[in-house]
Amino acid sequence: MTVTSPAEPGTTGAATADLRRSPLAARAAELAEHSARSGVLLAEEPFLTQVNLRAAPDALDRLGGAVGIPLPRGVNEVRGTPERAALGLGPDEWLIIAPDGAAGGVIDGLVAAGAGSAVDVSANRTTVRLAGPRARDVLEQVCSLDLHPRAFAAGGCAQTLVGRTQAVLWQLTPEPGYRLLVRGSFAGYLADLLIDALPS
Repeated sequence: MTVTSPAEPGTTGAATADLRRSPLAARAAELAEHSARSGVLLAEEPFLTQVNLRAAPDALDRLGGAVGIPLPRGVNEVRGTPERAALGLGPDEWLIIAPDGAAGGVIDGLVAAGAGSAVDVSANRTTVRLAGPRARDVLEQVCSLDLHPRAFAAGGCAQTLVGRTQAVLWQLTPEPGYRLLVRGSFAGYLADLLIDALPS
């Protein structure tokens, strides 16, 4: 088991959390204003725990049991809930999503299961939420994936380009509602791109 985490146990806490600033924190009011005007929710969901897991297929049941999430056997499938989920990114790769501060527990569970490679990538990406009856229309302007419900529905995910940046796209709800997980350094670009695509 390979484990990588940005901090040693015991070094994070309320004081450290107070120092964090999410990439779009300064734009929260702006995003809320655009959401109210367009009828499409556009907001940041900062600081979700994200753990990248690589493992052999025969370890899936053991690893899923260790973190309390059944790991999807198919690529681009999601299992779990919006609060705690496993996204199938590749034949031997998953992204575990959990609430803020849960990385240590997730990684400890994977270590105890004794298989795979687990890396805390929580600081690598932020999450942008896009939701509402016209959210698909907005996304289709900036993403070339086929987003029709027959091809991409709730419980699906994909690694794709949104505009000119890579993102993990996860459809949460049939509404439709999406999460876009994007590198923090590209969050401002993604926000601008989505704002431009919002209905007038």
